[in-house]
Amino acid sequence: MYQRVGAIAFKKDLNNTIALTNYLGNPERNFKSIHVAGTNGKGSVSHMLASVLQDAGYQVGLYTSPHLLDFRERIRINGKPISQREVINFVKENKPFFENHSLSFFEMTVGLAFQSFSNHKVDIAIIEVGLGGRLDSTNVITPEVSVITNIGKDHTQFLGNTLAEIAVEKAGIIKSNIPVVIGETKEETKPVFEKIALEKLSPIVFAENIPVKKYSLDLLGSYQEKNYKTAVVAINTLTQYSNFTIAESNIENGLKRVAKNTGLQGRWQVLGKFPKVICDTAHNAEGLQYVLKQLQEEWYIKLHIVLGVVADKDLEAILPMFPKKAIYYFCKPDIPRGLDASVLMQKAMPFGLKGNFYPSVQDGYSAALKAAKIPDVIFIGGSTFVVAEII
Repeated sequence: MYQRVGAIAFKKDLNNTIALTNYLGNPERNFKSIHVAGTNGKGSVSHMLASVLQDAGYQVGLYTSPHLLDFRERIRINGKPISQREVINFVKENKPFFENHSLSFFEMTVGLAFQSFSNHKVDIAIIEVGLGGRLDSTNVITPEVSVITNIGKDHTQFLGNTLAEIAVEKAGIIKSNIPVVIGETKEETKPVFEKIALEKLSPIVFAENIPVKKYSLDLLGSYQEKNYKTAVVAINTLTQYSNFTIAESNIENGLKRVAKNTGLQGRWQVLGKFPKVICDTAHNAEGLQYVLKQLQEEWYIKLHIVLGVVADKDLEAILPMFPKKAIYYFCKPDIPRGLDASVLMQKAMPFGLKGNFYPSVQDGYSAALKAAKIPDVIFIGGSTFVVAEII
């Protein structure tokens, strides 16, 4: 599967997904949806949308990836993961088809999500894109609203080397006559969105240009301000173009209870107070830019950073962003794609990042806890998989 082994698991067309959904009786046609793509923030925005809609009394499906602790986190209904029995039965009933068509892990999971949402008769499902948009397995739905949070340089081996090329791939989720909400634009990306929306006759809304009331959030990262604005504009667009009714109080309460309503973890999550321990799943330059800026605003005597990455990460882009005045605990996430901790340490040294390497994430974290004093801060990050092992 892609998250464990990388590029070899990436599929370059939708043929398998179309064959699977046809075989399952096209369950994706039995529920309404919102489709969410973007380089950063799509997971947070998806959870915010789900939380608001749940508060409005709707039965809400939520499909996201990757998971942190349990595969079933990917497929939730009103915040609760689907049952183990549902997963087992789906595989048992459809295994010959999976094998005959050489389906990928992600393709099978999308099929399971669609069938589950159909069986549970959800009123609406929030569907997060796995990778890109145009060729992503989720891109067989016709949503009520499409949402693209932002564009950054990640997964360039699949999506293109320029922001404009990546924007084309993400904009692949824009459907004919279906409104699209764009969270953030850059000089290179805005014309791409405008052109494709015009071709598709899709109403386009730029969230960054729309004033939005300030809401209280239970998600602590300062970067969530951009995400909640995108989510609020998407909710308002949904009510404008569909039959969903969402009150101002639903938006307010939903945004206050995102983690509680949906089970979201790993976004500027505080795991301990003395010393303060913070983890965040940001793993590309754009995401880390916001997280590391917030880390600089923390008060501490010493900063300890438990850092691990995957082997295909562009280290030249992210390592210069990390603070030099910190003690590093380099480690390898426990997946085949994980970069060896000693290699990461060697790569980090020219950028002034100093510390020791450890055989596992837990060993690195234990060493940081042992070394840190009460007024210190420990930050854990660099990869979703590093955070998953700590949580």
